[in-house]
Amino acid sequence: MTDLIREHHGLQVVITVTEGGEVLLRHLGALPVSTTAPATPQQRLVEVQAVGHNQFDHHGQRYTGTQPGSLLRHHETRDLGDVLEIEQRWQHVAVTTRLRFVPDQPIMQSSTTVTCLGPADLDLDFVASFCFTGLNRDGFVSGDERFRLHLPRNVWYGEAQWHEATLPELGLFEATNQSMQRHTYGSLGTWSSCGHLPMGALEDREQGTTLAWQIEHHGSWIAEYAYQNGQLGMRLSGPTFNEHHWSKRLTPGTSFTSVPVAVTVVAGGLQEALCALTSYRRVLRRKHRDNRELPVIFNDYMNCLMGDPTTAKLLPLIDAAAVAGCEYFTVDCGWYSDGPWWDGVGAWQPSARRFPGGIAEVLSYIAKKGMIPGLWLELEVMGIKCPLADTVPAEWFFQRRGQRVIDHARYQLDFRHPGVIAHADSVVDRLVVQYGVGYIKMDYNINAGAGTDLAADSVGDGMLQHQRAYLAWLDRVMDRHPKLVIENCGSGGMRMDYALLARHPIQSVSDQTDYKKNAIVAAACVSACTPEQAAIWSYPLRDGDRDEVIVNMVNTMLLRIHQSGHLGELPAERLALVAEGIAVYKTIRRDIARGLPLWPLGLPTFGDTWAAYGLSQDDGTTLLAVWRLDDSSAINELPLPHLAGYAATVERLYPAVASGDHAWHELAGSLSVSLPERTTARLYRITPLDPGEEE
Repeated sequence: MTDLIREHHGLQVVITVTEGGEVLLRHLGALPVSTTAPATPQQRLVEVQAVGHNQFDHHGQRYTGTQPGSLLRHHETRDLGDVLEIEQRWQHVAVTTRLRFVPDQPIMQSSTTVTCLGPADLDLDFVASFCFTGLNRDGFVSGDERFRLHLPRNVWYGEAQWHEATLPELGLFEATNQSMQRHTYGSLGTWSSCGHLPMGALEDREQGTTLAWQIEHHGSWIAEYAYQNGQLGMRLSGPTFNEHHWSKRLTPGTSFTSVPVAVTVVAGGLQEALCALTSYRRVLRRKHRDNRELPVIFNDYMNCLMGDPTTAKLLPLIDAAAVAGCEYFTVDCGWYSDGPWWDGVGAWQPSARRFPGGIAEVLSYIAKKGMIPGLWLELEVMGIKCPLADTVPAEWFFQRRGQRVIDHARYQLDFRHPGVIAHADSVVDRLVVQYGVGYIKMDYNINAGAGTDLAADSVGDGMLQHQRAYLAWLDRVMDRHPKLVIENCGSGGMRMDYALLARHPIQSVSDQTDYKKNAIVAAACVSACTPEQAAIWSYPLRDGDRDEVIVNMVNTMLLRIHQSGHLGELPAERLALVAEGIAVYKTIRRDIARGLPLWPLGLPTFGDTWAAYGLSQDDGTTLLAVWRLDDSSAINELPLPHLAGYAATVERLYPAVASGDHAWHELAGSLSVSLPERTTARLYRITPLDPGEEE
């Protein structure tokens, strides 16, 4: 038996090759392996199931005992520095597990490539991107007491709502050594984060560590937790046959590579794991100046024009946005249609009725006011009433059994087709070159289901091919227009994943229209993406008051400001509060792009009466947003343990004039906050002092 051991920035990995050639992931943790328990076959590095091959296990719905997965034997290990490739073979199948150890991060990125060596074809039904069984081996406490599973629920208007549960609460208990129970969650279709974010965490309270992961794919995926022969295991993958109607036929000499998965194990709990993922996401994503500069964006949609822009309505909004200090101005949906537009999208030509002087008049006016103009697009769809839909080839669209797929009065375009690529390129290039657009809000408001069977082995295969073609197209657009900012939006946060966010510099997090509920989403959303990518709406209301404006501004001031609302109709005092918030934001935004998240009261969920979210810097300086919501107590104490024992100065950054008080408790490392108003918010900066400094 041979052990291959990797220690990578605190991440401990032990891969064992047995005398019989089985390859096992024996240990993955933040602590060195300490158990003397023998390696077991259940710890195999990968699971692969093909049609016509036995699934040799009393498995139920679990992905255990797969074949050829369980029949594979070690063939070759290739150590390429930061990348470790382990190839296994059985008969006419070669399976390569690619483990990339991300430089300077406690992160391992994993994917699986299956190659058919011939002479027969190989029909795949399941290929795991990552497997690890034996999560409960290194300890003495039962799994019922030991583990907490952190589940990231994600719904429209209610994004990034984490739920903590014991394993029995999710149906995982050891009824027998051969228990077939499993707990799964995932997504089906073209919305990757509809229901749950494609990520999760398992906290080991005995060891004091947390394993966290993210599936980097913008389509169908599944996460599975299950016991097998008394060992707790997990399997992460993209689309499967059982859940997503995916299968793939490999002819001799062809290969399939699974979607990538990133995994980390850190000392600490969920918050520490989310900090590790935040740092990794900053390394993973495409470099863009937007993530360094964090410009302020005005968008005319939310609680404002709501998809009904005209020249007359936009010009005073542009004036007000410029006065408030915005740097981009985006005209949202509706600009391409004379009237109702939902089922007619697709040509992307401006409406002469909405813009009698042409849309160029409005876009030029934005530029004259010192802002960069932007427009809304939904390029992946075409409305069923769009004139183009009846003139282009049927192969432009998703199909099933010879019929176009229709969802919510739209067709799904297939980015495998060169005509679709040419159409999409022409639209983007026209907006950028002809209209001078520097910002595109790229929305996506349908779910096209399992996929397309046109020119594909299965509907899931067709969709995965399309999605990979779309990412390749997006890369080419960004190469061609490197200064262009393309926002990722999918009815808010329904496609909040790091296949897309590794490319898009900014994410529209939510469509939540209630600013009080939006505070909860804002305080939690950095669990899903970096703060400098997380765009949150601020939309002061026409009939609101001072504290309503303050909450709206604080909602977004430690993230990305997506300013909206009828600013030109606000009283001077309330408009001044907006401008004040934006001015303060511009003094701290570089720190936002470097900070790591913390939640003194835990990750917030709907129903919480207080919420707090902060960003800490390397020197301990901490920016902290605090919300008092509804009828809660007027006083709360916020623990900041990383500052325990430090004297510190506390500044209220926003608003400058406000009721209430605050006090720093040096020994405990906590901030007491008094907010007399029932619904309000504050933004603070806590700066630790060096020993000997006076407050």
